[in-house]
Amino acid sequence: MITITVYICKTQNTHMKSIINTISAPSPIGPYSQGVLAGNTLYVSGQIAINPENGKMVQQTIAQEAKQIMLNIEAVLNEAGMGFEHIVKTSIFLKNIGDFSAVNEVYSTYFTGNFPARETVEVAKLPKEANVEISVIAVKI
Repeated sequence: MITITVYICKTQNTHMKSIINTISAPSPIGPYSQGVLAGNTLYVSGQIAINPENGKMVQQTIAQEAKQIMLNIEAVLNEAGMGFEHIVKTSIFLKNIGDFSAVNEVYSTYFTGNFPARETVEVAKLPKEANVEISVIAVKI
């Protein structure tokens, strides 16, 4: 006797997309959205350390810069009804790979387990003379 188990998954229409925008994160500085929700997946554009309240860069230290970026990411996630626990992938771009430890120390305070996949790369230049930029992909299941 052979037993066959069939799993049926309900899926949302992934052809639909919603633009996520919040005043709690910096306005885009180009032709892009803060976030795009496609089905249950949120793509958050790269965030730099712009304080959304005054539009100025936060760059006193690399740790403060990373903290502002994480606050900006959190604002976009919250607008989409998500949190850091929904992040499945992050990309970190550093102007100086020597800043990795300081950025990682701040970054790690936002995750408690089931860490997302991640890449960290050194780049030659970032917008507005930023030292770090972080983008994320989050999924709400």
